[in-house]
Amino acid sequence: MNKLKINIITLGCSKNLVDSEYLGGFLHEAGFDVVFDGDNTESDAVIINTCGFIDDAKEEAINTILACCEEKKQGNIKRVIACGCLVNLYATELQAEITEVDAFFGTAQHEKIADYLQIHLPQHNNLQCKYNKPLVRKISTPKHYAYLKIAEGCDRKCSFCSIPLIRGRHISQPIEVLVREGRNLAQRGVKELILIAQDTTYYGVDIYGERRLADLIRELAKIEGIVWIRIQYAYPNNFPVEIIELMKTEPKLCRYIDMPLQHVSNPILQSMRRMIDGEQTKLLVRKIREEVPDIAFRTTLIVGYCGETKDDFEQLKDFVAEMKFDRLGVFKYSAQEGTAAYLLPDDVGEKEKERRFNVLTSQQQAISLSKNIARIGSILTIVIDRKEGDFWVGRSEYDSPEVDNEVLVPAHYPLEAGIFVKVKIIDALEFDLYGEIVSE
Repeated sequence: MNKLKINIITLGCSKNLVDSEYLGGFLHEAGFDVVFDGDNTESDAVIINTCGFIDDAKEEAINTILACCEEKKQGNIKRVIACGCLVNLYATELQAEITEVDAFFGTAQHEKIADYLQIHLPQHNNLQCKYNKPLVRKISTPKHYAYLKIAEGCDRKCSFCSIPLIRGRHISQPIEVLVREGRNLAQRGVKELILIAQDTTYYGVDIYGERRLADLIRELAKIEGIVWIRIQYAYPNNFPVEIIELMKTEPKLCRYIDMPLQHVSNPILQSMRRMIDGEQTKLLVRKIREEVPDIAFRTTLIVGYCGETKDDFEQLKDFVAEMKFDRLGVFKYSAQEGTAAYLLPDDVGEKEKERRFNVLTSQQQAISLSKNIARIGSILTIVIDRKEGDFWVGRSEYDSPEVDNEVLVPAHYPLEAGIFVKVKIIDALEFDLYGEIVSE
């Protein structure tokens, strides 16, 4: 008899993805057949792991839920379950407004979801009734890289951010637990660990009384089979400079930093409660680049925040022009209920937010093209992620999957996903590099 099929759809960030992978592993251990983001809509149940961070994410979550409910009406899905961040924020409202959903669960309620499925789906002799097994992840990414969530929650009080409301206080995982998980992932073929948390650079303060990210990286670097370790979601205030020193000495630590700076205008930074001013922000970026000249610096910025004047925006535009970030994401401010900024006038109109968004993204597009053209003729080590049409698609240490640049290599080369190769860059576009394999 076939196992009951569960399709887990993940929305939002990589931290949500890890939650889905643990849920998928848990349900697999309980006896279900689990797929992620399955194209085939025929399932015994679809579980939508929602994001509730900004308005666009909320809208995507609602639309996905409604689409699945429509599939349920058509008889393709037996049950629709919503879980995750949006449910944490608006469970009561969602239950009242979308009655077609069979059940709602918050974050990290794996046992409750498994219990629900076993009660409300037809009983099946492959299902296990007791959950006394250790947590096992079912990896949804290509097998050669995985995200390692080193902490949950956040102690920051940024005025625009609802994450502390959703996820609670910062809670670090002990180093020995993370090293054990890293070893397990390496044994399963993972070669790149991407460290994530709401604030990776705050890691360890709650359990060790001090920042211990550098110590964690040193231990992870000892794991056989791990080739790259990458840091995402660093925080600028009190940035631990020992990380930069480690980049110069630890070959497995990618020369890459993802640090959301959000703005550079002092009045805006103060209102945002970022605990750092514009000049300190500039000094930090310069220092990091001076210490590690070839580092790829990724950041995100917010336009249209409460009270952002034309002068504030001009400062932000000049900042982007001066710093020439290697990677840049831009978000239009949206007021989030329960945050400090929600009480402030949202006084930048939507058309102006869109204009400012377009100005920065166009500016960054030109910067990215210029930087990529400068790569022509250089030789990079890349990891192959997948084959797509006439090309193998890979990344260098300067790029995270899904969000950053990619390197395209002609498909006639006998390659496969997960291998590392040296590539000479022969052409460039705004967000893509083209290369050819260099013989060893």
